[in-house]
Amino acid sequence: MLESFKDLSPVVQALLATCFTWFVTALGAAFVFVKKELDRKILDVMLGFAAGVMIAASYWSLLAPALEMSEGKSLPAWIPAAVGFLLGGVFLRIADRLLPHLHVHSPIEEAEGIKTPWPKSTLLVLAITLHNIPEGLAVGVAFGAAAMGFPSASLAGAIALALGIGIQNFPEGAAVSMPLRRDGMSRLKSFWYGQISGMVEPIAGVVGAMAVVVARPLLPYALSFAAGAMIFVVVEEVIPESQQGNNADLATMGVMVGFTVMMILDVSLG
Repeated sequence: MLESFKDLSPVVQALLATCFTWFVTALGAAFVFVKKELDRKILDVMLGFAAGVMIAASYWSLLAPALEMSEGKSLPAWIPAAVGFLLGGVFLRIADRLLPHLHVHSPIEEAEGIKTPWPKSTLLVLAITLHNIPEGLAVGVAFGAAAMGFPSASLAGAIALALGIGIQNFPEGAAVSMPLRRDGMSRLKSFWYGQISGMVEPIAGVVGAMAVVVARPLLPYALSFAAGAMIFVVVEEVIPESQQGNNADLATMGVMVGFTVMMILDVSLG
């Protein structure tokens, strides 16, 4: 099966991998069919775990290969990584300011971005969509990099990244569907809104893979861009949300475990 996967184009590989991460988001959202409310302690640990995965993926799967690819070129090796990383953060900052969204557990009066009359369900979906754009982009860029033949970017490493992103998507799906169910929305509607937040990942994944295949010199910048965007999301949203429920120590341990799991996946498979 892996041999058949290798024969596919990197764009198709990225599409399939991000469809998997979308599927895991849907699995998390489907938790609403089992319970009406998820214990806040469990949710905080899961969010911490997701943050740990994203931090580890940002370095092991994105920044480290970007630095290695830039060695021996006309510019110092750190320049593409630094520029791409900062641009990724700036991009997410602009999206955060403009896109209407609402953080989990926040009242609708605290919605961020451009003010709109949109309902809470839409704003919650858009908040998780902000998380998923850099995640999908990271997976797509990783598969595009693997196709370029760089020693530091392997197909196994790209698959490991997709697995890690998929694992941490489970709590993100639940983080949308469970609050909506608690507010009285039907199970089916709560599930629908929860899973739809992951729909952007295949789109971002295909865009990322196509970009690096078409413009090979941009690859270190693209890898670093995805890393910067993910770190912005972690620091701006995921970790603060995990620390608001009086479970800070447990959430922090979730970060540690998530980082370790992603590091093991990347190092052992990549």
